[in-house]
Amino acid sequence: MRRQSRTTFKGALITALALLAFAGSTATAQDVATGSATATLVLALTVTADQALAFGQVYQGVAKSVDKLTTADAGIFTITGQPDAGIAIYMQLPDYLATSVGVLGPGDDRMVIAFNDTDCNIDTTGTGVPAGFVGADGWIDEDPHNIVNATTVGSAGTNVYLGGRVTPSVDQQAGAYEADIILTVAYVGI
Repeated sequence: MRRQSRTTFKGALITALALLAFAGSTATAQDVATGSATATLVLALTVTADQALAFGQVYQGVAKSVDKLTTADAGIFTITGQPDAGIAIYMQLPDYLATSVGVLGPGDDRMVIAFNDTDCNIDTTGTGVPAGFVGADGWIDEDPHNIVNATTVGSAGTNVYLGGRVTPSVDQQAGAYEADIILTVAYVGI
């Protein structure tokens, strides 16, 4: 009887040693690595209104247009930022110009202003002027109400050229009229 308990004890001891040897090798096979996360912030976007859309003198009842290619009168905005980065351009356009000083006070008379679906050019060279712009330098005949999101920042910046049309009424009050044109730009990718 003693012999059987000795055999059982030896078998149990061998099994326990084998398990310890296997468990020990598993514990030493672990390792740890540390990675990292990096980012480089690109140049901030800047937008400047370089030139107002200028209609000059207008006459009661006579509409007047300014072409986006007229260097002296077209509205010009300049965008600078990370070269070749994708940007979205949004224009908030007025429906009216209002008197800056009127008979009854500022804004007492309004003149209709309109923009058609080809009144905007986008020059991604950033070095041109409206009169010298060609389609190969960016996007031609864009709708200023819905500018394409495929626009990129050129290495020297991007210029936006804007034309439009005012229509004074036949009894339009004399004086200076003005309105804000707001250009908003945001990165959409690099």
